[in-house]
Amino acid sequence: MYLPPSQPSPKGEGAGSFSPLGETGKGVMSSKIKLIDNQKKFLTMEKPITSFILFKDTKWLCKTAVSLRKSGTVESIVIVGEEDPRGSSCCPDTSFLQAAVITSTAAIKAMAELADSEYILIYTKAFPLQVGQFALQRMMQVCRDTDAGIVYSDYRENRKGELSAHPVIDYQEGSLRDDFNFGSVTLWKTAAFKEACLSMDSDFRCAGLYDLRLRVSEKHPVVRIPEMLYTEVEPDMRLSGEKQFDYVDPKNRDVQIEMESACTSHLKRTGAWLSPEFSDISFDTEDFPYEASVIIPVKNRVKTIGDAISSVLSQETDFRFNLIVIDNHSTDGTTDRIREFCEKDERIVHIVPERLDLGIGGCWNEGVFNELCGKFAVQLDSDDLYSDSKVLSRIVEAFYTQKCAMVVGSYKMVNFNLEDLPPGIIDHREWTPDNGRNNALRINGLGAPRAFYTPVLRNIRVPNVSYGEDYAVGLSISREYRIGRIYEPLYLCRRWEGNTDAALDTATLNAHNLYKDRLRTTELLARKKLNHSKLQVLNSIAAR
Repeated sequence: MYLPPSQPSPKGEGAGSFSPLGETGKGVMSSKIKLIDNQKKFLTMEKPITSFILFKDTKWLCKTAVSLRKSGTVESIVIVGEEDPRGSSCCPDTSFLQAAVITSTAAIKAMAELADSEYILIYTKAFPLQVGQFALQRMMQVCRDTDAGIVYSDYRENRKGELSAHPVIDYQEGSLRDDFNFGSVTLWKTAAFKEACLSMDSDFRCAGLYDLRLRVSEKHPVVRIPEMLYTEVEPDMRLSGEKQFDYVDPKNRDVQIEMESACTSHLKRTGAWLSPEFSDISFDTEDFPYEASVIIPVKNRVKTIGDAISSVLSQETDFRFNLIVIDNHSTDGTTDRIREFCEKDERIVHIVPERLDLGIGGCWNEGVFNELCGKFAVQLDSDDLYSDSKVLSRIVEAFYTQKCAMVVGSYKMVNFNLEDLPPGIIDHREWTPDNGRNNALRINGLGAPRAFYTPVLRNIRVPNVSYGEDYAVGLSISREYRIGRIYEPLYLCRRWEGNTDAALDTATLNAHNLYKDRLRTTELLARKKLNHSKLQVLNSIAAR
């Protein structure tokens, strides 16, 4: 439902229904309006932006509307929400679009019908927006200069009255995450927006804006302006480690299914989608001294390394296994703690690398390429522990029954004292046998604990970094081989102040996300190349 300025909302209309402007175009504001400031009338000027702003709280709505009006670039402001908040004292000069969710396909298509300006601006937060000096003019300038379909920028963050800079990262082909941070303000070229809407063939409740972004990015640049052009209020005061698992919270499962559908369609349109066809794996091509090796890279974890080692040594199996601990030059007593265990159990291989430049990935390579590494290399972090004594047996069994080159389990979130934390079990059910390898390009991780068929891992090798190394390996393996899954929790993941990702600053988060986006970009190019080669072979066969 669309209501132009100064018209009350009819009662009894269902939320989420839409009524376009109609053939006459009534309700569209003129592209020429007069600005009055400090009792002075300024010359009539063109205002090339139609703004759509989210409504949840009347208290903040007018402040955002006033800030947009003062920019001198906004032709019309359309409030998007379930109920019309307007009245004689609240934004009487705005329009209203009734929509249950601003990111739905229905809402996006209604925006396309309503916009009759050169640009569309979407503001997705319900809190006050403060537009910077000539900020929207700057966004339009960059959009015109680069012929971008979408422009976004860095911003300032208002946290309880304190301002701080919040830079974002550049968009690239691998920026497929549905939670990619554009900030709350995006400027869209209306022609690109409308063109993309015409091709949208799914009716998403939440993934409409994501679907739109992917479609626009296929034909137009997505450009970041590294300037802080506005200030937004940030109400979520949680630390980065607390936000990290929002997307795998079971309550968000329906949203994740929509996002997967939108991303899968994008991969098919761009030639990067892989069908569920995998290379066979054989487990008897090499001899190994052990059936399995648990690998623990560690540095300065004296408080937790003992628990981790004990949980490995308590495993009950009908095959030989060992534990390889790569001690990356610890200085807090971790080394001595490991030696105490070594004196009591010969299954422990304690490695202190000669190199001083190793990250977590480099430590993994030290373990995997060691002559004592088993047929299957199984991960355990130095501050976690296995959930019971049968974990290792279940992982090895999964390799043989699922005929896969990698196994990914599930885990339970706990605090340092092993008490349950929300969201509880992290099982990454977005990984399905048919589409997991494609959906892996949308998400930021594949789950844990991870285990690898050692010959395959030795062939790929692990990037020598301390973040995303497991994701890089998982993407590479999934391009060719099946990845097996265990959906029951196999280990307890401790969240405490000692975790490396417990409370990351913006710069570190950006660096991590930029790296994973780069991994996805590389993988996308590899998959397109693979599909192109397959197509050439098929065409060659057909031509014979």
